[in-house]
Amino acid sequence: MKLKLAVLGSGAGSNMQSIVDAIEAGTLDAEIVCVLADVPGAKILERAARHNIPAQYLSCAPFKTKLEGEAEENYIRVMKEAGADTVVLAGFMRIVKPGLLAAFPNRVLNIHPALLPAFPGLHSWKQALDYGCRVAGCTVHFVDAGTDSGPIIVQRCVPVEPGDTPETLHARIQVQEHLAYPEALRLLAAGRLTIEGRRVLIDGR
Repeated sequence: MKLKLAVLGSGAGSNMQSIVDAIEAGTLDAEIVCVLADVPGAKILERAARHNIPAQYLSCAPFKTKLEGEAEENYIRVMKEAGADTVVLAGFMRIVKPGLLAAFPNRVLNIHPALLPAFPGLHSWKQALDYGCRVAGCTVHFVDAGTDSGPIIVQRCVPVEPGDTPETLHARIQVQEHLAYPEALRLLAAGRLTIEGRRVLIDGR
């Protein structure tokens, strides 16, 4: 089934770019029907424009860290009017609330730069480095009402190298993010994912 994606972002949009690249390469059966940013002039809007994808800034005021109230209603309305059936959070630095999750049940995905459930929240690659982990990575998961707590779809590992800084580790994690997000969306588009409690089954396993 061809996915109709709405992408929400706050920054550079490199994960959105990886999805666009997969679509244009013919390896992902999807269409990005709109890109919404909560930051005026965010680079993700520029990236979308270069690929002729409808994109706009949409305020989340008066809230600083969450999408709620009238702003949430506006986001849902714009995404529905664009024909979206799946919401992709790509560096969207806000907590989404039950209204959006109810509007797109089991169809809101996020990517997190850690091997969840370890190191939820901000700067997780630095958390992993500070903790002394030998392995870090990224996780694509369905979004639930918690913080980075939804059912896990895909994870990719990155070794922590001697001499790593937060910046060097984060850069290597991002390389894997750009592979993991299209992979998770391919599984969803192919109808291969089933949520069973806390687990996501692939082909029933």
